[in-house]
This record gives sequence, C-alpha cells and structure tokens, in this order.
Amino acid sequence: MSLEVGDKIPNVDLFENSPMEVVNSEELCSGKTIVLVGAPGAFTPDCTLKHLPGYVEDADDLKARGVDEIVCVAVNDPFVMAAWGQTLGASGKVRMLADPMAAFAKAVDLAADVPLFGTRSKRYSMVIRDGVVSELNVEPDPSAVTISASNNLKLE
Repeated sequence: MSLEVGDKIPNVDLFENSPMEVVNSEELCSGKTIVLVGAPGAFTPDCTLKHLPGYVEDADDLKARGVDEIVCVAVNDPFVMAAWGQTLGASGKVRMLADPMAAFAKAVDLAADVPLFGTRSKRYSMVIRDGVVSELNVEPDPSAVTISASNNLKLE
C-alpha cells in the first residue's frame, strides 16, 4: 500500500555517519516538522546536481517557515551518505541518512527496481508533522526534478 497524505511514518531504523549511529524514523519525526527528501542514489548526477543542492541552499528559508529538520534518505551505506553530504556542504543544513537495505523505501512503498543498481528509492519529497505525512511529492519521471524540488514545497 502506497504512503499517502495522512499516513503515519513507519518505524524503521536508518543510519547516520556509520552503522553504529541508528536513527529511528518514527522517533526522528515525533513532535517535529520534518522535510524528508528521497533520492535514488548518492553521487548520481540528477541527485547531486539538481535535487539536493536546492535543499542545502534553501535550508535557512525552510527552517524560517517552520521546518525543524531537513533529512535526505537514499539507499546507500552511511559512509557514502556522509561523504555525499560533505561534498554538498550539507552539514548543519540537511541530515544525510542511509537506508542500506531499502527498508524505509519499501516500508513507504517508494522503492524502485533500477536496472544495474537493484532496489533504490524513488525521487520524492515529503513534509511530516509530528509523524504524519502532510505533503507528498513523488516524481513521475525518475530522472526529473520538478515536483520534489525544494522550491515546490507548499508546507501547508
């Protein structure tokens, strides 16, 4: 069943910086407004050049509009996610969380089988308020960055 506006975020463990730093999705979103960005893969051209830079650049504006944290989740290991965040200058702006086995992507039914790369996440953005999805923007074309771009968030 696909995740929809009004659904609760599932209870899944993600990883930040190393396999020892566990971040539980349910706990992360409890009592806060979170912008969660789903990316097909770290260091991929569209994710690196078009998708994530907008969230890094717009972080202060999004936080001024009531967002507590901006989080990027991709099906990669935590070391790769940390390095990607460093390359993008995301420190203090966007938390880079790894979903190495696509557990989160599958739990929210936003996983995609990508030839040569296996199971990845679809490209999307969502706003989560106190653990409940209030906005969901899933790209119909995985190579496009349109509705999931930072400047398209409504934050309603």
